[in-house]
Amino acid sequence: MSISTSVFELYEIGPGPSSSHTIAPMRAANDFMRLLHAMDNKKIANGKTLEIRLFGSLSATGKGHGTDSAIIAGLHGQTPENYSQEFLDKQARISDKQPSILFDNKTNLILGVNIIFDNLQHSYPFSNTILMRLLDGDDVILEKEYYSVGGGFIQWKGWTKVKLGDPVYPYSSMQELKEQLEKHKISFHQLVMENEKAITGSTEEEVNNKLEIILQAMENSVNRGLKQGGILPGPIGLHKRAYEMITEEREKEPREDSFLVLLNSYAYAAAEENAMGHKIVTAPTSGSAGVMAAVVYMLMHDRQCSRENIKKGLLVAAAIGFLAKHNANISGAEVGCQGEIGVASSMGAAMLAYINGSSINVVESAAKYALEHHLGITCDPVAGCVQIPCISRCAMGAIKSYNAFLLASSTKDESNKISLDVVIKTMLDTGMDMSSKYKETSMGGLATHMVTC
Repeated sequence: MSISTSVFELYEIGPGPSSSHTIAPMRAANDFMRLLHAMDNKKIANGKTLEIRLFGSLSATGKGHGTDSAIIAGLHGQTPENYSQEFLDKQARISDKQPSILFDNKTNLILGVNIIFDNLQHSYPFSNTILMRLLDGDDVILEKEYYSVGGGFIQWKGWTKVKLGDPVYPYSSMQELKEQLEKHKISFHQLVMENEKAITGSTEEEVNNKLEIILQAMENSVNRGLKQGGILPGPIGLHKRAYEMITEEREKEPREDSFLVLLNSYAYAAAEENAMGHKIVTAPTSGSAGVMAAVVYMLMHDRQCSRENIKKGLLVAAAIGFLAKHNANISGAEVGCQGEIGVASSMGAAMLAYINGSSINVVESAAKYALEHHLGITCDPVAGCVQIPCISRCAMGAIKSYNAFLLASSTKDESNKISLDVVIKTMLDTGMDMSSKYKETSMGGLATHMVTC
């Protein structure tokens, strides 16, 4: 089956710190409220409690990731595209209190909300499962089973893929994509653009306008993160570093490694904004949002690339993300951090290569190098927070994007002995073999070797 994902399903603006744990649960809660409002009033009137059960890594690390606050926001009608930061911040401060929802102003129907962090191990088809119920005592009035499948995407029991338009240039692998480029003599970014137009029914102007919004959101996330220091929320007490890094660097004389310090600071800035639960762009996930934001910011402010060229690079990077999502996974709960930081770094490397005028083989090679050297990386957030090691991994992912671009550009042999398709398949195999304690559960790795109290 060919890839028919929209660019703007991959690049989503929403609250951090985890697309799987905040954006997707907010969407699920919003959808469940939509179903409730569509029900017969007599049935609703018998409702007493909204019971929400969280399974898998949502159960293990949902507290640290702000899943409960995101769900309450969704129940109040907020969406990742249009939410109140003040509301989320307030919910984070009072999340230990039993919440309630004023469901109907006319009847003053108030529903209690009971969020239960349930079993890590379960029989549902996806690790991150959300079971939502409207209850009258023990009687179930309405029930729906949702799955958070990575990158803020949700599915549900009985879900079928929404039929969109067919891509003009269908592909399901990098090899097929390259064959389309060769056959039709079309540029990489234009192939993605034409497919986006066909899949969504958008015009090229509309797509570019949306890409501009994505660029602005990425730039803003870095700018906000660079403006002030302080301590991140949560039990770790981690100090923000982006402001200190950029301030110290600007006070020094420029040196050979200044560029690396700047790139690190940009990644830290966006990743720290994500850890704060502030507005970021998934690329491909919230936990990895610092990687692409740093690369984009560097291209804008240090390399003076035009916004039009950066938009072209975003389209190319999206295709790499599509391949990983379609043929493997981009969720830390499913394949570990290789599916988040690894894919983000691969996207950044492809973008850098393309913007610098490289051939399709060099673009593939850059993407391959970046992902290849993230294979096997676990997702082991300390205290269930997207802070250690997530923030510094964003910085390392951005650096690896640049280095992968350099490695690919310096080779004389443009043929890839190991293809990107093979590396993506290897990532999936590695993730399936990985113990669940290393997949966003905070039950292994760094999460078990650091005392936070």
